[in-house]
Amino acid sequence: MRNPQVRKTIYILIPICLVLIAYVLYPSLRTLSESFYSEGSFTFENYHEFFSPEARSNLEALWNSIYISVLTVIFSAFIGVPLAFIFNKYDFPGRSFFSSVAIMPIVLPSLVGVMAFMFLYGETGLVPNIIKDLFGMDEVPFKIGGVSGILLVHAYTMYVYFYMTVSSTINSIDPSLEEAAYNLGASRFAVFWKVTFPLLTPALVAASLLVFMVSMASFSAPFLLAGGYRVLSLQIYFSKINGDLPMAATQSVILSVVSISFLLFMRWFQNRKDYRMASKGIGAHRSEVSNPFLKWVMVAMGIVGVVVLLLPHMTILILSLVPDGTWTWQTYPSVFNFENYLLLFNDPFIWDPVRNSLILATLATLGNFVFGMFASYVLVKRKFVGKNFLDIIVMIPWALPATVVGMNLIFAFNEPTPFTFGKILVGSFWILPLAYFVRHIPLVVRSTNASLEQLDDSVEEAARNLGARWFYTFRRVILPAIMPGLLAGTLLAFVQAVGEFPTSVLLYTLENRPISIEIMNQLRMFNLGQAAAYGMIQIGLIAIVLFISNKFLGVKTERSL
Repeated sequence: MRNPQVRKTIYILIPICLVLIAYVLYPSLRTLSESFYSEGSFTFENYHEFFSPEARSNLEALWNSIYISVLTVIFSAFIGVPLAFIFNKYDFPGRSFFSSVAIMPIVLPSLVGVMAFMFLYGETGLVPNIIKDLFGMDEVPFKIGGVSGILLVHAYTMYVYFYMTVSSTINSIDPSLEEAAYNLGASRFAVFWKVTFPLLTPALVAASLLVFMVSMASFSAPFLLAGGYRVLSLQIYFSKINGDLPMAATQSVILSVVSISFLLFMRWFQNRKDYRMASKGIGAHRSEVSNPFLKWVMVAMGIVGVVVLLLPHMTILILSLVPDGTWTWQTYPSVFNFENYLLLFNDPFIWDPVRNSLILATLATLGNFVFGMFASYVLVKRKFVGKNFLDIIVMIPWALPATVVGMNLIFAFNEPTPFTFGKILVGSFWILPLAYFVRHIPLVVRSTNASLEQLDDSVEEAARNLGARWFYTFRRVILPAIMPGLLAGTLLAFVQAVGEFPTSVLLYTLENRPISIEIMNQLRMFNLGQAAAYGMIQIGLIAIVLFISNKFLGVKTERSL
């Protein structure tokens, strides 16, 4: 039986390795190679120019990216961790509803979220102008923009990572550990610092890592709110559109090095100690808030929080009902109807971006489903030489910012290669589904790994011992067992593909422009209502997919890369 198993492993490994080499490893190496070339010769000139004191813009962008990412981690943790404790440690009226609303930022694609904040809190935003009119001010009391605007958007959209990971860990902590510490005379602070916090460390590290890397890769918020404030993801985009591809490659390599370095540092920090529990209890127990005053203060704060969290969603919905050309010099919109939605469904040119997004996301997600299923199987259930290296390559698209993934594909496929069957992919329809596929490989593989690791090897062995062939065993035994995890990762990949902006802005053409690109185009033409209508389509698609994932698969969906 051993030889047939080895053969089956090889048969599965060959296409998996070919895909990873062709579309993950080769593009990354091409970008690295391009960064060392200038005018056709090998040189370190690009790196010298990047770090040269005269080229302050690149160094400034690098520092700003790191600075904003660190602050984003701090602010996101400051919001997400306390919310996780409040909603998972205490019981009070409305707690379940408030905890559900706390994850609502997850349904806002990055570009749509930034657009909502501009409409709400920008110089011509609704909230500053309402305050100005209520108090008879000559100017708006505040407006978001620059670093403060970027941090506000980042904190709103990324605290969810801390909230969800810490909530999951709190619910898995054995309450008897904390009770034992209290019985031994420890204070509340001592119990938290000596017992609870160490057990939360893996979750905090994972959330910090995710938030830092997402912030480093952030494109939408700096693109619309920076106001001249430089970050490295934007510098890559500007170098690309200015035709300075060697510098774009250099910037991509440096951005990748910073992200991967932070990944390695956080892994080292987490692995210094063992954070596993020696006991297995009944899970978290929520304490009833008995003080009436405190109870209703928490309810009031929850209501305020709901309003704040849902304002961006409601703003996009309201603005989608404003016909183009009816809100120009007025402070507030005054005309509302369904004209933007009627145009969406009646005008083929306006509907094209929606159709393109659905087609592009579906093609990429089907690829992720098939590839993730078999890649996860060989990584978890088979032993072979180079397994750890293959696992690292699978995770490369997660460790690289989206702008870097886009640039990798540009450098790799702007000329005919054997991997593209002699065709040039850049500028074609197929470059975007390929980018989405590559970008979201880790989501499906990691989600499927979790299900496969819970499946005992004896189940597959029993089917084989009864005479079942490998493919029959895989189809009838393994696949049904891992389907929830596989579909969860696949649906999440679809959600990410529908809202993908950084790779799209680098690779799209007029024929395959997705919704996110059309939103940007509509904003440039000041067609705010049509842009908001496109945003509502994105929100609706993402909400439907997340509902299916949570209700029918019984899994929690989390945003990552």
